[in-house]
Amino acid sequence: MPYIAPLDPAAADSKIVATLDVVKARLGMVPDLYATLAKTPAALKALLAINEAIAEGGLSAKEREIVALATSQANGCQYCLSAHTLLGKNVSLSTRETELARAAAGGDARAAAIAQLTRALVEQRGHDARSALDDSKAAGRSEGDLLEIAVKVAATTLTNYVNNVARTEIDFPVVEPQLAA
Repeated sequence: MPYIAPLDPAAADSKIVATLDVVKARLGMVPDLYATLAKTPAALKALLAINEAIAEGGLSAKEREIVALATSQANGCQYCLSAHTLLGKNVSLSTRETELARAAAGGDARAAAIAQLTRALVEQRGHDARSALDDSKAAGRSEGDLLEIAVKVAATTLTNYVNNVARTEIDFPVVEPQLAA
């Protein structure tokens, strides 16, 4: 049972309903995360805006999902692991690539560098991540890419924390948070 229940659309004002309709049009559903954030429209709008801005950046959709998976694994957010596993499939992330991202590894040098940098940023809170930053640059990431990864980590951490606090019910195929041995 959630600690903070999602907003009932029948109780929402027309602006929030319109925003949730946009989410539904993009994703085919209104995930409980967004319905929960709708209880504070400023938070919902902020998350949507940051995700929209990141989508227009230099990271591919697959790379953004690698960041989301590695971040969610490091933060222990089962809701986001479940959501981003499905979203990753939608952008052609294989089961193996999903597992590697969660383990802060990758199928190629670029994916591994992204996942490792993500894990370092989360675990070290941005401090002392120099070797992961250097590895990312060596794998061909630009300074702009590194900043976008940091922003995507922050956005995903926001959703991880919201879900962990709200105990959001998982409305995606459930993924177990433990990594296979």
